[in-house]
Amino acid sequence: MAKLGKSWVRGRVETALIKGLTRAYSTVQVDPQKFLIQLRTAYRMPISGYHGVYSLEIGEIDSVADDVIRGGMKLAAAEGAGLGLGGLITIFPDLGILAAITMRTIQKLSLVYGFQFNTDGEIAELWIAAASAAGVDISRELLEKEVVNKFVPRVIQAIAARASAEVVEKWAGRMIPLVSSAIGAGLNYWFVRAWGERAKAHFRERHLLLRQRAHEATLEAQRGLPPVPLEG
Repeated sequence: MAKLGKSWVRGRVETALIKGLTRAYSTVQVDPQKFLIQLRTAYRMPISGYHGVYSLEIGEIDSVADDVIRGGMKLAAAEGAGLGLGGLITIFPDLGILAAITMRTIQKLSLVYGFQFNTDGEIAELWIAAASAAGVDISRELLEKEVVNKFVPRVIQAIAARASAEVVEKWAGRMIPLVSSAIGAGLNYWFVRAWGERAKAHFRERHLLLRQRAHEATLEAQRGLPPVPLEG
């Protein structure tokens, strides 16, 4: 692929990712209450609310997180196989759908580890996790200086810019129709797996930090000391 061609494709890929992620931010969101019911029934997690995950064994939470990632991978693979039949011409709508699938997977992982996204601050933290999954380091100073409706679009731009280069390299085989169906399925599968694993690591680290702080606060309370703030 010529350098000019790559540049053009990368620009289209970046635009498609921005549209897909923006759509995920505004319309394609996981319903926390419905997902809580799923956690209690399908995964048999004995919790009445998301705060309950902090009383569970971390291995049990990790197992559910892994299953959530696998579910996203399978969905993305099926979608990639279908749209992949058209070769390069379908890569752009494919990426929009893939971005939505990936973001919903990240939202579910956030909930699995006990982090909801009801407030502006929680929504911003969710997108920091998405950036982390994409390999983008977002300064928390930026979060503190901007309201969420300005912060999120900037994060989406940064994610799309970083991801587009990786996508162009790995999706080059999508130019061949029919063969691209199998390639599209595999690449979409890999994409959600990679992002899901990185997002899981991000949420797991925050979860364990809050557990540790809660434990320290309990010990200090027993000693009659002021409690340590638990904000993560």
